[in-house]
Amino acid sequence: MAAHSLKRQLKVLTIPVFIEMALVMLLGAVDTVMLSRYSDNSVAAVGLDNQLVSLVFLVYQFFSMGAAILCAQYIGAGLRKKLVQVVGMALVLNLILGLSVSALLFFYAEQLLQLMGLRPELMGDGLVYLRLTGALSFFQALSLTFSASLRSADKVIYPMVVTGIVNILNILGNYALIFGRWGCPQLGVEGAAIATATSRAVAMVLLAIIHFRIHIPSFPIHYFRPIPWKELKNLLYIGIPAMSENISYCLSQVVITFFINQISNEALATRTYCHNIIMFVYLFCLSITQGGDILVGHLVGQQRHQAAYVLGNYFFRWSMIITLTGSALLALGGHDILSILTDNQEIITMGVWVLIIDWFLEIGRTANIFAGSTLRATGDTVYPFVVGIIFQWSIAVGLSYVIGIPLGFGLVGMWIGFALDENIRGVILMHRWRSGRWRTKGFVSKTAL
Repeated sequence: MAAHSLKRQLKVLTIPVFIEMALVMLLGAVDTVMLSRYSDNSVAAVGLDNQLVSLVFLVYQFFSMGAAILCAQYIGAGLRKKLVQVVGMALVLNLILGLSVSALLFFYAEQLLQLMGLRPELMGDGLVYLRLTGALSFFQALSLTFSASLRSADKVIYPMVVTGIVNILNILGNYALIFGRWGCPQLGVEGAAIATATSRAVAMVLLAIIHFRIHIPSFPIHYFRPIPWKELKNLLYIGIPAMSENISYCLSQVVITFFINQISNEALATRTYCHNIIMFVYLFCLSITQGGDILVGHLVGQQRHQAAYVLGNYFFRWSMIITLTGSALLALGGHDILSILTDNQEIITMGVWVLIIDWFLEIGRTANIFAGSTLRATGDTVYPFVVGIIFQWSIAVGLSYVIGIPLGFGLVGMWIGFALDENIRGVILMHRWRSGRWRTKGFVSKTAL
């Protein structure tokens, strides 16, 4: 593949991934926007719930993330049988994991929310939302695996279309069930939970049908007799550090949300509003990195490490330019955007300062998203995990707590701590990428062709 061809392929992959991820983010943001017309307290409760749900989805990415990386490298090397083995094992393992976690969320929802420090006046809304979305969360475990498998084979258009359909269903369901339209009961938060959980179930069914029809039509039993332990080992080698780093990050956010909850309901609502707005700023970075990492995985599978390095630098540069431009526009228009979502002046003022500080945060976050994800795509999975664990807890949790609560700077002070964490990790991970030590971490070189 020539440089021009790689760049063209990157565009072809990035656009559908960008649209899909925008729609995935919209799926969660729709609940927030629609519930903001219901009450700020419901937004705060659902925002805290979604911290826990996000953690669960990261657990589900354990095997799907490992499968995506292995599939990309095996496709590049032409190892079809190994591709089928990896996807088959990832589906079975994620189904078992998903059913176990879903049961935990349903039966222990109240204890989990109490552990997170949800205020008593928010407990009713928080409990009903978590139980409904949590009990059916196993559908997301399977969806992530099907989607990862399709994307690794450059079939990125299909997850995008499915996500678009699901968003339409979620919006219609929210409108009908939150506000009691079209003859439906007015259920508020419960209605949002029903619509969201049902939409995710529909997504899994559609992705499964597509996957079996156009990608892997069957999983022959003799492929798994005896059990391909080497592929399982590779899945675990990628999945455990990747999942552990993401779980660590999400757990640190849960702890941070607990601290924010101690400040005030307004601080918690501000965090929820700003989080949902900011997600769309770093969306391009996420999408171009996911699209680029598919190609990086293919190139590493072909042992073309220099081409992978050049391509990575290319899409990192564009990620930084576009993300910082979007963040600057968001900071400038923050007051107007927040005024659409709420009329609480304390939330608006606090949110404007958060959005200004977030511009500096996005410098580090862009570097983190690129370097962490791309290093994993090459097979270098342990280093990002170690760096993440150290700084997420010492800086993002420890320092932000000190600035925000004992020093009295509140949510704005905590956001300064978040920015320091992202930028320090970004510098370290970019140094690892530029060092080239990832060139010896691929899986195809360890596998008999």
